[in-house]
Order: sequence, then C-alpha cells, then structure tokens
Amino acid sequence: MKRIESTQNAMIKELAKLHRKKERDRQRRYLIEGEHMLQEAAQAGALQEIFFLEGEPLPDFADRHMAVECTAPVLNRLSLLDSGARLIGVASFPDQKLPEKPDRVLLLDGVQDPGNLGTLIRSAVGFGIQLVLCSGDCADPFGPKALQSSQGAVFHVPVIRCRLSAAVEELKTRMPVFAAALHHDSISLSSLRISGPWALVLGNEGQGIREALIHQCTETVYIEMDAFESLNVAVAGSILMYCLRYRTERDNP
Repeated sequence: MKRIESTQNAMIKELAKLHRKKERDRQRRYLIEGEHMLQEAAQAGALQEIFFLEGEPLPDFADRHMAVECTAPVLNRLSLLDSGARLIGVASFPDQKLPEKPDRVLLLDGVQDPGNLGTLIRSAVGFGIQLVLCSGDCADPFGPKALQSSQGAVFHVPVIRCRLSAAVEELKTRMPVFAAALHHDSISLSSLRISGPWALVLGNEGQGIREALIHQCTETVYIEMDAFESLNVAVAGSILMYCLRYRTERDNP
C-alpha cells in the first residue's frame, strides 16, 4: 500500500489543483470527501483513488489497491472542510449519455449557487427525474459544495451542460415544458393538470429564467403562497418536481 507523508508530494500538489473548476475540467476528475460520498462513487464505478488518514481503518467497500495512507497535513491539503479530514477520494467524470426518451427532465438556467444546484440534483433523483440539463453559466455540479449538497445524487442521474433553447425546442415535440415564473398568464400549481411526460425549467436565484427561454416554454407555472413572492430555487424546484410527479401518477393510475 502506498504512503504519502509530505504535502509537497507531486501527486498531492496536482490533486490539490482540483479545488478549481478549470483543473477539474482539464483533468476530468474531482475530489470527494466522506465515507458516504466515496461509497456512492465506488458503486457508480467512478472512484479512482482513496486517501485515508494514517491509523484509520479502510471502509469495507474500499479496494486496497487504490488506497493511499496519508498524514493529517497531507489530507488537509486536499480537503476544503474546516475540521480534520479523514477520507478523501478522487473520482472520474462520468460518461454521461442522454437517455433516449426521458419522461421527466429538469432544466436549470443560470443556477449559480452550488448548494442550490446540489440540492436540486438530489431532489431530481428523489422524484424520478431522468435527465438534468444545465446552462453554461450554472455552478459546477462536481464542485465540492454542489457534491456535498447532492449527497451522491450526481452519480445517479446524467447532469449535462447544453444550450437550453435548443433543448426546449426538442423536448416540446414530445412533452409540455413548464417554466417556473410569475407572469400575468402563469397558472397556479394547484390548478395544473398534467398527463404523460413533462419537463421543468428553473432559473437563476436573482433573475429567474431568461425571458427568451420563458417564451419558448409551453406554459409558466407558479406556487401559490400566503406571504412573499418567491421561494429559494431549490425549495421551489423540489415542490414543483414533487407535485408534477404526483399529479402525473394520480391522473394516470
């Protein structure tokens, strides 16, 4: 088994660069932390290496051939957490392929907070979304905060960057595409009736969905509230995904 004691080790210095999105894209890999996340990556076949704290046992799922024992300073060099790191993995970018005919699709237009992005991906998996499409200015789904918020959900659904305008036009040939937006012609979520496949578009935390993209969608929908005008995008998106799925299943027993 390998052992690394110095923070100046060439491998550690190269891996520490993965804290930056540019390097994650260049190296086609990223860092994950914590036993649950590493186990999810291992089950998905994405885990490449495991760096664990000296004196600590390896988790049951870990392959000793990919394990590297490290001193605390070495692990802390790779970690972005405030507390002492104990287990860090290196995972490869997934080979993300478009499902042939997904029934439930989530489109994210400029969601820039990584915590919101990760939460939305987690909710998407929980509510049966088969494909998540992101605009180019969305946060990085493989950044540390997004990964932590997704709790491994990113290993269970394709998350793909693309031109959302083209994606909406293609999806509209097969299903309604709903934009979450407050417009004069928006329909309330409680009055929405739906059958069959659907797609949902959510927008930027401050600006919402781009106006041109809203006009491309089939309909706009809003969540009725007793106070305030809007919710956090991750909260609103989770409510919408649940309700769309529930109504689809209720109307098509």
